[in-house]
Amino acid sequence: MTRNDVGKGGFAGGSGMRERKTRGRRIGAAVLAAASVLGATACGIAAAEEDSVADKEHLVIGVNKDQPGVGQRTPAGGYEGFDIDIAREVAKRLRVTGGNVTFKEVTSGTRQQMIKDGDVDLVVASYSITPDRKAEVTFAGPYYVAHQDVLVRGDSPIRNVRDLKDRNLCKVEGSVSYQRVTKEKGVAARLVPATGYADCLDKLTGRAVDAVSTDDLILAGLAAQAARRGGGQGGPPRIVNAPISDEGYGIGMRLGDADGCVAVNKAITGMYQDGTAQRLLHKWFAPVKLNYTTTVPQFEGCE
Repeated sequence: MTRNDVGKGGFAGGSGMRERKTRGRRIGAAVLAAASVLGATACGIAAAEEDSVADKEHLVIGVNKDQPGVGQRTPAGGYEGFDIDIAREVAKRLRVTGGNVTFKEVTSGTRQQMIKDGDVDLVVASYSITPDRKAEVTFAGPYYVAHQDVLVRGDSPIRNVRDLKDRNLCKVEGSVSYQRVTKEKGVAARLVPATGYADCLDKLTGRAVDAVSTDDLILAGLAAQAARRGGGQGGPPRIVNAPISDEGYGIGMRLGDADGCVAVNKAITGMYQDGTAQRLLHKWFAPVKLNYTTTVPQFEGCE
């Protein structure tokens, strides 16, 4: 072997060493990157676990502001109604009380997105559990099963949902109630948009609409408020007592929060076992002579 041959071999060996070092650096970088991803994933899992409503020390709860007897803003700036009391009781049983409970206004059109965006931790707002909604949020409960019915003026000839054909029906965006009339029942009612159910009541008593169709708890509260006001045109509104569906009111939370769902279900069960739920139903709906149910509803399950 000549000196040149040795030199060439030496240079070739040096090149090979450089390639091995470069390959080693690449493998090391890849391992570090993978470790970073795994670490981030682990942190994400931990953050998700910590984010459960079962572990929070402060709860922001979405509620309605325009449903008398169910969820309504008071002149003093607070909230009152059956849903508000249910929300406070659930929070208390999750060990969150007093100033650590904050209420935030939601509507039928905003509540789902507010849960997804993290603006609220829970929603207790006559929030009916449906398959479509369960794909977006996790529901505990139901804490009550209402029944969709129809509210009309006292002098109205409407006796059931079929009588709504060619009549003006109030439509609240984000609600599924009007769709049950027009799509599921196939009734050709004329839809009149409203900002909420308080607006629907004003339209009903002012003859801008002929009927409001939604859950009987909401209708009972609206009828009671109209009676306190004097009834409006056509006499005090009345419920036709022809229910068309069952509406399980759920408590909405972040999708996938199984721990929170289980904890809230435990709270709801306790409320029925110790008589709290029955007392609240009597408080808000016995005065308007609504035949409410006092047995614990069958839960949907925490998926």
